[in-house]
Amino acid sequence: MTALPTLLLLLLAPAIGSFLAVLVDRLPRGEDVVARPSHCRSCGARLGWRELVPLLSYPIQRGRCRQCGTALPGWLWLMEVAALGLAVLALLRGGSDWQVWCSAGLLWLLLALAVCDLIWFRLPDALTAALAALCLGAALAQGVFVQALAGGLLGMGSFLALRLGYRALRRREGLGLGDVKLMAGLGALTGPFDLPLLVLVAAVGALCVTFALHRTLKGDLALPFGSALSGAGALLWLFEKTLL
Repeated sequence: MTALPTLLLLLLAPAIGSFLAVLVDRLPRGEDVVARPSHCRSCGARLGWRELVPLLSYPIQRGRCRQCGTALPGWLWLMEVAALGLAVLALLRGGSDWQVWCSAGLLWLLLALAVCDLIWFRLPDALTAALAALCLGAALAQGVFVQALAGGLLGMGSFLALRLGYRALRRREGLGLGDVKLMAGLGALTGPFDLPLLVLVAAVGALCVTFALHRTLKGDLALPFGSALSGAGALLWLFEKTLL
């Protein structure tokens, strides 16, 4: 990747992380993510540009609102840091300019989906649709659209069958519809052949983290499996087990 696009990517990454944090915070609430200005949720004060500088404003303000002193969620700043780190990973993986930007976009979407499911146990349609569109579009550009489409349909179809089967057997919801929609994009990312590996990595990771945190595994314990799936997708991308 040439110097100018690289610099632009690194400069924009924290700002994109800040916007992703807005999406994670507002989409599950059904709030406007474009026209509504940034504000403190505690006192309602509108935030000025000095309070919205990526990476810098949060530590300078010591993580608190300038107006009312209320502590701001730390994950908002961490998403800015994470977005920059993911941009670096995209650069290290290499490729042409558009491939690096596509990789960064993929990782940013997976980050937003993972955090959203961790916080809200929801996967907004806007994010899952964006992931599917990105993966299918990139696959079309690289001449692997058929494999990506097959993977997306298989992933979505298998999770839909799992959701319906569990509900029929246990008379309760065991898998969110958001996970089904997420698999459309992740299936397109991996293709049909690496799809089982994606689910295996996600399942093992989710079980290990859950056991480490709770020291037990209960049948009624809610798990943000969408976060595990998103993390598994990022790992497979990192080890070049995806179509993109």
